[in-house]
Amino acid sequence: MPKRYRTQQVAIVTDSLACLTRELAEQYGIEIIPIYFHVGDNVYKDWVNITPSEAYELFLQDPESFKTSAAPPEECLQAYRKAMQRASNILCITVSAKLSTVFNMAQIAKEQAYREHPEVTIEVLDSRTATACEGLIALAAARSAALGKDLTEVMRAAHDMMEKANCVILLDTIRHVYRSGRIPKVASRIGSALNIKPIFTISAGAVRFVSAVRNRQQGINRIIQKMRNKVGQRPVHVAVMHAYARDEAEQLKQRIATEFNCTELWLTEFSPLMGYACGTGTLGLAFYRED
Repeated sequence: MPKRYRTQQVAIVTDSLACLTRELAEQYGIEIIPIYFHVGDNVYKDWVNITPSEAYELFLQDPESFKTSAAPPEECLQAYRKAMQRASNILCITVSAKLSTVFNMAQIAKEQAYREHPEVTIEVLDSRTATACEGLIALAAARSAALGKDLTEVMRAAHDMMEKANCVILLDTIRHVYRSGRIPKVASRIGSALNIKPIFTISAGAVRFVSAVRNRQQGINRIIQKMRNKVGQRPVHVAVMHAYARDEAEQLKQRIATEFNCTELWLTEFSPLMGYACGTGTLGLAFYRED
């Protein structure tokens, strides 16, 4: 697809928790706000100075030393400045405000950007989701912008996708979920010892427990069935997600391609920030059906 974004009215900004591939971000001119994480005394920027696979390798070496932190307003401001080179209107789509402070940081940066460039219009939208589900919303906005739509129309495209996009996530272990604050550490350890593999989704801005399985293949079948229940035989757009489980993700992608009528199908890695609570081996599907 040609790079038409240089003449568009609106530029899109999102954060690295949207799990967009570098290729998609480049194709649509989407600026990415990197989220920070710490391993021991070292600070890393998602997307910038470490790959997801490298980050998960560090996580596996010492999970307890792996910590997350919010992207400072300066990172959001830098993304805005880059977006201003493409358009005088910016839509910033963030991870759910219930899950992260990115939305608040983006609002702070917006005020600073106005002081520097009062002629630029910036809107910050809480996607009320995360993972590639957030990425699908950013893509819908970017595709609308690439067609030359104005800010109102681009925001409408984003809101429409917020109503359609879904995600379902299978964890390989419940060991690290206590870090999310949703279950006690002792319960997490017991669940891990019992080999319980929880399935989650994200709705109304928050992570929701759906069910649990004892067998990984059963879990994969379950998340596929949940997607089938939502989309039926309609054409579907799908992002297959994984955390340090590329071979299984490739197999899942092939199965999705075989069993569904895919208009769009791509593979991406979960942001390492999600490994903080999800751990490696996590698989997921973000999707929506065409109207």
